[in-house]
Amino acid sequence: MLNADEKQLIKHAWEKVLGHQEDFGAEALERMFTVYPQTKTYFPHFDLHHGSAQVRTHGKKVLSALGEAVNHIDDLDSALSKLSDMHAQTLRVDPVNFKFLNHCFLVVVAIHHPGVLTPEVHVSLDKFLSAVATVLTSKYR
Repeated sequence: MLNADEKQLIKHAWEKVLGHQEDFGAEALERMFTVYPQTKTYFPHFDLHHGSAQVRTHGKKVLSALGEAVNHIDDLDSALSKLSDMHAQTLRVDPVNFKFLNHCFLVVVAIHHPGVLTPEVHVSLDKFLSAVATVLTSKYR
């Protein structure tokens, strides 16, 4: 799905995220909760206010998982297998929510690193995030 050039673009873009996982992850989640309020239903036990420690911690977890996916870009199935099981069998997250979060993450990258998000990088990241979402929802059947 991703060619060698796209993989390099993704890895280069990810370098800009490193060191900011908690901030960028929290910002993406807060954006998702605001723009797509129905996604809040999966977090009834969280304090969803801006700057919440729970949102920041979960945002860091989300972007750490994305980092693992970047590190294992050629074997997303294995890298994300446990997360796929958890989201499908335990959490039962509506698959559309992955698309919502992916979009919000791209917006955060664009806000913080507009020069990095060239059209080519945008397409590559979008393809990558779609592949991650596909793997995460693969065990829903």
